[in-house]
Amino acid sequence: MRYLLAFLLFTAAASFKVQASVAEPDPRAEDQFDVMNWLTEQGLHNIKEETWNAYGQFTYISSWKSAFPALYTNLNGSNHSLLTSAERSYTGTATLFLAVKPWQGAGIYVVPELIAAEPLTGLLGLGGVIQNFELQKNGSKDPRVYLSRAYIRQTFGFGGNQLQLASDPMQLGGMVDSRRLVITAGNFSILDFFDKNTFSGDLRRQFNNMAFLTYAAYDFAADARGYTIGMVAEYYHDDWALRFGHILPPADPNQLPLSFKPFTYYGDQVELEHKHTLFGQPGAVRVLGYRNRENMGQWSDAINAYQLNNNLNATTCIGFNYGSDNSTAPDLCWARKPNIKMGIGINFEQQITEDIGLFFRGMYSDGKTEVYSYTSNDRSISLGSLMKGSRWGRERDMVGIGYALGWISKEHANYLNLGGIDGFIGDGRINQAVESVIDIFYSLNVASSLWFTADYQHIENPAYNADRGPVNIYAIKGHFQF
Repeated sequence: MRYLLAFLLFTAAASFKVQASVAEPDPRAEDQFDVMNWLTEQGLHNIKEETWNAYGQFTYISSWKSAFPALYTNLNGSNHSLLTSAERSYTGTATLFLAVKPWQGAGIYVVPELIAAEPLTGLLGLGGVIQNFELQKNGSKDPRVYLSRAYIRQTFGFGGNQLQLASDPMQLGGMVDSRRLVITAGNFSILDFFDKNTFSGDLRRQFNNMAFLTYAAYDFAADARGYTIGMVAEYYHDDWALRFGHILPPADPNQLPLSFKPFTYYGDQVELEHKHTLFGQPGAVRVLGYRNRENMGQWSDAINAYQLNNNLNATTCIGFNYGSDNSTAPDLCWARKPNIKMGIGINFEQQITEDIGLFFRGMYSDGKTEVYSYTSNDRSISLGSLMKGSRWGRERDMVGIGYALGWISKEHANYLNLGGIDGFIGDGRINQAVESVIDIFYSLNVASSLWFTADYQHIENPAYNADRGPVNIYAIKGHFQF
């Protein structure tokens, strides 16, 4: 925490110096390799009123974990501890964003993606502070191509001011009303529409840790890659926006197949957003609530089932389970039934000067049921700051520091202390503590649309367990976009 406070004091003091252009580098900057702008300059495209566009990106992240101390690892046959030895992890992703305007107000979006990945310890042993946001539960070292998104969007205008939407990946450039209704249906990530934050969200250019992608306690319905099928309605009224989404969860926790029973198992979310100007600088506040109905187990039900019958343990389940060899532990597979999981969070962003921005997120989830699609957190907070490199003559560089904390509920901790495991964690025992991470990075713009980023993370109490850690992780990230 002291590192974060020192950085915020530094950025506040620096705000009295000469200000530079914008807090977030403009993705359409003139010195950037941009096919759409180039085609417009040749008279072959109209970036202000597009009938189609195409963008792409490539990101490679290589991480190294140093060895760390722990009083125990995978106790009594539990199999979800982060290994204490030094490890290397990597991800490589390539994405093509394609969009076409079939008629007035409409857009069809198709996004194929490729990924190759090797996580630390099989993506086990960290709760809400997974060190690389690109990692997927079913990741493979062999490159895999899949269709991440394929959806249609229709906009209905209701007047107000005319706004120019910038051409971007998954956004056709064009004029829209400031008061409008936007309906989207198809295959997408719910984070394409909900919980946006200028300074903590575009992690291919910012932080590496998943705690800064969205609320770490937001168990949004999605398959193991983070995508789903459903509908989203967004109503914009000048500086206000109201969103509602109804989406499909996976059939089993953190797995690829979705459950196609939209009125039996589903994830609902609603978000209210207000954009404002404070002391002449833009900012926004968003409040999000979610409610999932899924075939999931409650921690207390799994414990009660085991205490009533010791044969209902982690090794005897013939349904979906995580393969624990701990015969003395309860298991969620004996407790799964239709259950409700809910949470509410607040998201705040504020530009302080033209080159410094702050962010904060906090969410409280009920903590009664298992992690189904996202991290093991039941409650989470993240905050931090980004600053452009304008002050030292590198305006397309960026430096940032973030601090995130995660908690689990008493019921969740009781289950883990009895040797139970969830989708990501389970050391066989737990000395319950707050899991936290400090993530510091410097992003260097080396040529046009190419950035290299050095990133350092310090993790305390991995898997909410004070008997293990701390863990230090170092990373290099290369990112190219066009």
